[in-house]
Amino acid sequence: MKRKRLLIGILILTAVVIAGIAGLRLRNKTGTRVVFTRGFSKDEIFRIEGESCSLSEIMVYLTTAQNQYEDVYGKEIWNVSLDGVTLEQNVKETVLARIAQVKTMYLLAQDRGVTLDEQETAMVKAAAKEYYQSLNQTEIKEMNLSESTVEKLYAEYALSQKIYQNLIDGINPEISDDEARTVTVQHILLRTSALDGAGNQVELSTDAKRSAYEKICEIRELAMTGQNDFADLAAKYSEDTNITYSFGKGELDQVFEEAAFKLQTDEISPVIETNSGYHIIKCLNTFNREETDANKLKIVEQRRKETFGQEYDAFVDTLARNLNQSLWDKVEFIHDDAVQTHNFFEVYEKYFPDLEKF
Repeated sequence: MKRKRLLIGILILTAVVIAGIAGLRLRNKTGTRVVFTRGFSKDEIFRIEGESCSLSEIMVYLTTAQNQYEDVYGKEIWNVSLDGVTLEQNVKETVLARIAQVKTMYLLAQDRGVTLDEQETAMVKAAAKEYYQSLNQTEIKEMNLSESTVEKLYAEYALSQKIYQNLIDGINPEISDDEARTVTVQHILLRTSALDGAGNQVELSTDAKRSAYEKICEIRELAMTGQNDFADLAAKYSEDTNITYSFGKGELDQVFEEAAFKLQTDEISPVIETNSGYHIIKCLNTFNREETDANKLKIVEQRRKETFGQEYDAFVDTLARNLNQSLWDKVEFIHDDAVQTHNFFEVYEKYFPDLEKF
């Protein structure tokens, strides 16, 4: 039963990933998905402008994902479904979105005049040779794969990463200590809502909320006397499993953050109310140089991705995208014990370890 819940959790996570990259699906400028079933070559899955994706290319990505899942969770993972949608269907959609993104980035690189140099081209060839030679004859046959196709995939992947690197290298915003400052606090929470039998969040009654407020005020009085350790009070009364939080601005509930960032070291907040319930907060540390510097790097990376995303989205809107729906619907996992390949990206990263992941 525990394993079943884990597998369902993976399915939900995969669905979330797909939702997060839904913009990479093949759509026209109005957001309507473009589906054509004519004008494709025999094994062509989709076309973005003049860039095509073949069935064999899709199968490399798809088989890699399939075997990575099976290596960790076993073959039974494909029996799991959520609301009638199987994990296999979700993984297929994720793979389609991922390879469509790589193809689009490749076109963006061409548009900006970014190319692989001689050394990078040589590394692509070496990586393709190594991966192709790692395959057995069954794997080659089932994926209908040639070394030249692997080389094409690696070249496009390398170029997509290179254009991403080139575009974000110029984005280096100045982040102040105050903007990146992190605080470490302990808190005590009494909730003002509860889950019903169906798992829905239900607000407590007015009387129950009043009782919770009176109780949190009593707990604060105990904390303010200085005779009770705050962590001990939290362990005894708090309805949050986490007592201690370290965070920067924009990471938690706004009301909670504002109260926490106003505190001095060892100061205890008034009672505050968030969507979770009533809190009291004790500040343990108002500034940590190491954590603040690490948060600066995280903020810079986030700003880079946001800026790149705007440029990428604008480019995507200029492209015509066509999906061969009838062929795509027929694509399935390979269920053959002789097909175990899962190291397509591992081989690539051996030759290109330093390029930024987008």
